[in-house]
Amino acid sequence: MSDKKVVLAYSGGLDTACILKILMQRGYEVIAYVADVGQKEEFEEVAERAKATGASKVFVEDLKEEFVRDFIFPAIAGNAIYENRYLLGTALARPVIAKRQVEIALDEGAGYLAHGATGKGNDQVRFELAFAALAPQLGVIAPWKEREFLERFQGRADLLAFARAAGIPVEASADKPYSSDENLMHRSYEAGALEDPSWSPPDDIFKLTASPKDAPAEGTTLEIHFKNAIPIQVENLDDGTLFSEPVELFEYLNEVGGRHGIGRVDMVENRYVGIKSRGVYETPGGTILHHALRDLEGIAMDREVLRLRDMLSPRFAKVIYNGFWFSPEMDFIQAAFRQSEHLIDGSVRIELYKGNVIPKGRQSSSSLYDQELSSMDVAGGYDQEDARGFIRINALRLRAHKLILGRAGEDDHPE
Repeated sequence: MSDKKVVLAYSGGLDTACILKILMQRGYEVIAYVADVGQKEEFEEVAERAKATGASKVFVEDLKEEFVRDFIFPAIAGNAIYENRYLLGTALARPVIAKRQVEIALDEGAGYLAHGATGKGNDQVRFELAFAALAPQLGVIAPWKEREFLERFQGRADLLAFARAAGIPVEASADKPYSSDENLMHRSYEAGALEDPSWSPPDDIFKLTASPKDAPAEGTTLEIHFKNAIPIQVENLDDGTLFSEPVELFEYLNEVGGRHGIGRVDMVENRYVGIKSRGVYETPGGTILHHALRDLEGIAMDREVLRLRDMLSPRFAKVIYNGFWFSPEMDFIQAAFRQSEHLIDGSVRIELYKGNVIPKGRQSSSSLYDQELSSMDVAGGYDQEDARGFIRINALRLRAHKLILGRAGEDDHPE
């Protein structure tokens, strides 16, 4: 292991390009690591810029299948929604990125891991907690938390001036009105003009989804098949389009969901570091799967198991958001959830229409629904006279409570 070799999570943007050069100036051999989690990038160009800046090696890693299979699908199966609205696109991508970064560092004998996340955000926590869980023996270099770096680079203008002076090839211009991050699960927007929570983002900010008011006048009907709560097939019932491979399936849901304006969220959330942050998100495919699976659970998941799972789901979302994917509590939650997801099999027919995911029907080989038992017209083995005793027993505490209130009222108002 070399204490002068570092693996840098490199995006090709201004920050990580400058950090790469600064690490070299400090005497480090820098290996640039680029993670493909579904963002629309020219990865060959990014790699060439890293080499031109001085990286000794460049790894461009395609993580899309692992991301969808091992992170996105389990999160949706566990009903992970942070603060009741956010489907956790960025938070889900960070652990798969960090995991591969650690693997490269160990393979290459590097002594350090580096990233360009700021000291105010969530990503620094997510990366560094993953590093600690997977390879605590490796050091971490996080320039945006170093006093010397912060004093030297107080804004984008300082970084641009350094890049020009050092001959760093970057694609950077004047400040954007906001910053964005993209992966297969979603595209997010924050900072800049969005820091004013009353500012309404214009429709042209959105890149993945049409405005619902501009979406097609005719809906699209899909049938989504699940096995143990994991999607295994999507069929467009209007044109026969069929997908079953995880990445292609999810990319198709993003495309068709985006066309219909599915999955926009604008919210103020609570970062783990204690700061409130305004975020705007587009999550078309994830939103479709979330609604479809919740509908299937209605017919296939036991009532009490569903209630217990939903008690844990907010905690599950918080664990993901806060960066504890690789932790004992996550192992515990996922083990419990895998048991709850067993035999959640079947299909859900949905219609996508102007921002809405509308369930139209569902069927399951493991269905707990008994049509005769539920019918108002057929007895189905249910003796309605039994309900009299059921109600009487459940009413005992209500009667007792009322009697106590009555006596207390008499004591408060003596004659």
